[in-house]
Amino acid sequence: MVTLKRAYEAAAPSDGARVLVERLWPRGVKKDSAKIYWWPKELAPSSELRKWFHAHPGMWRQFRDKYLKELRKIEAESALEQLYELVAAHKRVTLVFGSRDTEHNSAVVLKELLEGMRKPPSSSGPERSVLPTRMRARKT
Repeated sequence: MVTLKRAYEAAAPSDGARVLVERLWPRGVKKDSAKIYWWPKELAPSSELRKWFHAHPGMWRQFRDKYLKELRKIEAESALEQLYELVAAHKRVTLVFGSRDTEHNSAVVLKELLEGMRKPPSSSGPERSVLPTRMRARKT
């Protein structure tokens, strides 16, 4: 099970493995109290995309599409594959984010992706099945 939680909410044992999905550490959050299991900065939106979305908060759909394209880059593919493996290995994984908007942020997109709800912009199948296949093809 994948859940979402703001970095400013207290960590709880029920969170399971806590994964920080931000490029920058959240202001005012102490590393000891955050209890972050893994911090894959490669999975966070680029600084350019984050700043663009901050300036255009009404463009959620465009942000999601641009962010999904970023996740296809080589830098993110490996970390995304590791995240899939982490979710498969743990009963619960909590994606930790810093945004005040709990419905429109990159963690929401990642959760949808992990749960197989999102389709890539140019494909007919779930994103989950596309990326690992591409990863395996590259390794052989």
